[in-house]
Amino acid sequence: MSAGQASTFLFVIPIFLVSLTIHEYAHGWMAYRYGDDTAKRMGRLTLNPLAHISLIGTIILPLIVHFGWAKPVPVNFSILTKKQIFNVAAAGPLANVLLAVILAGVFHLFGLEALPLLGNFVLLAILFNLILAVFNLLPITPLDGSKMVYAKLKSPEAIDAYNKFAQYGMFILIGFLLLGGFRLILPVVGLFYVLLGLPLPALSTKQPDQYR
Repeated sequence: MSAGQASTFLFVIPIFLVSLTIHEYAHGWMAYRYGDDTAKRMGRLTLNPLAHISLIGTIILPLIVHFGWAKPVPVNFSILTKKQIFNVAAAGPLANVLLAVILAGVFHLFGLEALPLLGNFVLLAILFNLILAVFNLLPITPLDGSKMVYAKLKSPEAIDAYNKFAQYGMFILIGFLLLGGFRLILPVVGLFYVLLGLPLPALSTKQPDQYR
């Protein structure tokens, strides 16, 4: 990792932690609304980033593939209906999309393009939240998209097939990332980003006065 890459990585750490925290909190909050207090009892219904750090997803993988995830908030899906499971799973990505939209509004409303360092920080936060939302919608265990698919399954055969696939989900996901599958979601992310009418953020903190 070059000095420029290292500085950029340090620049996005706060964005990374806050975005993941909001994502996981949204899951726990939605489950709590439906009567599942598991996350609250385990101290995970909190906006404290330290409660959501995962050794693999938050520390190791970001150093390897420059992306990761937080420790999943515990949810007792056995007491939830299929519709509730779908809503709990969707809450995380939806929270990231809403955060991106709010930050885009702030960027435009306060003219942050004229404030390069702050503007670039906000743009990176928007981009990361959109990436996090779209990435989590992939139907691969343990991502939220897999639970949303499960919630729509009706036949025992389909559920059984899902459970067998889910056993290998983490290996499939890691292979997907290492083989560059992450690039497949970028066009979708780009579409959302363009719809928000935003300039691209500078990819290096050495040149905060330019939006590329």
